[in-house]
Amino acid sequence: MGDTPKKLRSAHSYGKLDRDGFIHRSWMKAQGYPADAFDGRPVIGICNTWSEITPCNSHMRELADYVKRGVWEAGGLPLEFPAMSLGETQMRPTAMLFRNLLAMEVEESIRGNPIDGVVLLGGCDKTTPGQIMGAASVDLPTIVVSSGPMLNGKFRGRDIGSGTDVWKFSEAVRAGEMTQDEFMAAESGMSRSRGTCNTMGSASSFAAISEALGVSLKYNATIPAVDANRQAMSHATGRRIVELVRQDKRLSHFLTREAFENAIRVHAAIGGSTNSVIHLLALAGRVGVELTLDDFDRLAGDMPLLANIMPSGKYLMEDLHYAGGMPALMSAMAEKLHLGVETVSGMTLGEQIAGAEIYNPEVIATPDQPFKERSGIWVLRGNIAPDGAIIKPSAASPNLLKHRGKAVVFETIEDFKERIDDPDLEVDANSILVLKGCGPKGYPGMPEVGNMPLPQKLLAQGVTDMVRISDARMSGTAFGTVVLHTSPETSIGGPLGLVETGDEIELDAEARSVNLLVSDEELARRAALRPPEAFDTTRGYVALHRRHVMQAHLGADLDFLVGSSGAEVKRESH
Repeated sequence: MGDTPKKLRSAHSYGKLDRDGFIHRSWMKAQGYPADAFDGRPVIGICNTWSEITPCNSHMRELADYVKRGVWEAGGLPLEFPAMSLGETQMRPTAMLFRNLLAMEVEESIRGNPIDGVVLLGGCDKTTPGQIMGAASVDLPTIVVSSGPMLNGKFRGRDIGSGTDVWKFSEAVRAGEMTQDEFMAAESGMSRSRGTCNTMGSASSFAAISEALGVSLKYNATIPAVDANRQAMSHATGRRIVELVRQDKRLSHFLTREAFENAIRVHAAIGGSTNSVIHLLALAGRVGVELTLDDFDRLAGDMPLLANIMPSGKYLMEDLHYAGGMPALMSAMAEKLHLGVETVSGMTLGEQIAGAEIYNPEVIATPDQPFKERSGIWVLRGNIAPDGAIIKPSAASPNLLKHRGKAVVFETIEDFKERIDDPDLEVDANSILVLKGCGPKGYPGMPEVGNMPLPQKLLAQGVTDMVRISDARMSGTAFGTVVLHTSPETSIGGPLGLVETGDEIELDAEARSVNLLVSDEELARRAALRPPEAFDTTRGYVALHRRHVMQAHLGADLDFLVGSSGAEVKRESH
């Protein structure tokens, strides 16, 4: 079975010859494990977010079996356990509300059980970040296996993308350019297999980030969910996690400052989801890496777009895999990366991507001939975003990145839905839509509603984009000139809450500014008249969340979860 350099953590439960050891081993033997399964070999936990209500993760039981094969083969004992599954397309009011709850569950499940290393099986938008955050606070050897993207969608002989084409089709129906029957036909063709969104949405973005961080094996981000190679990668992960335990290579060994810088630069090159900003900030807080919102702009604000993938481009994740995947893309931008960082594969990042080729330059570009000159995340500040806001230039309309217009204000999401298609709404193409009350505490959970649908009467006139500003998030599959994550949020007194319909707002994204053109004296007068928002903090997790959630520029983690508690549990259960 190989040499294990020191007494394993699991030996505290399975290695004792007293009453406690009897209890731990005997009840496990009820599942059919032979006595020598507890002979001191590494015990590997497989943290599985499988769920039939999370279509992205609905094949994870099968992948878990392949991980188990690898663990057994390498001389370990695999033990699968469940974790809360966060289905982005199904959960209300938003899956983001529960990311921190999943992180708490994963952290305590890993810490409380006799395991030496863990494989995290996740995929859908908030599952992988939540799992890694929880695992990081325990800090055992850890590897990520993502569920993988679904196959390309198909509609009338062409490829369509998850989310991205939903937004386009929905607007086309509202504009009278697409019939309801056509819309329903597209619905049946979009999701053709299990797996995450086939665009560069939040799930694909964080799967790619996992490769860039060095916490998954190569091609983790792009192997289609139903491809046999994902099963093979899962098998190889099972082998490798046992070796990491024997080498005592913990998650913190890989999650270094240099690894985070790699992740930020790769995230820019792929046109990754704005959601990744919040997740990386929260993860850095768990492992004690100094990371701020400004790092995203400083490190990658001038990074060109290399992945021609929706919503910033025209291809899909299946195409990215066949074009060479993340190894090829990272090889193309190698000069921007810290190549000496170690990855869970046992190789450095440079060794892992060495020799990777681009097989389709239509899908993966090079820095000297990029698809778009501007990508990444731009961090904006001004009198309505003193702690920052963000915009994704690769998904925006270039002509709107510098814009001045009058605000059309919606106080709540319900207000927006009620009035946006009112033919009497005073709005034109130069207006700036402002949505309040959608931050981490106020909504609660910070939903993906920042890419507000445009007024129906403007769609009928051919308008396809407008400047939109909110304290909300947007789906990684979405697009438009959308200012997001305005901090502090309106529900705790953030100055975006002081904007009134008719006020002028000036956006100058290249100058990194967004300002309300109203005097400080007038804003002070409005602030004095605006009552503080009351929150229901009387019951359950939502009450806990509202009392402790931090703002978007800090990663929206719960304040008492920042940092780690480690893996040691001294007291016995009997």
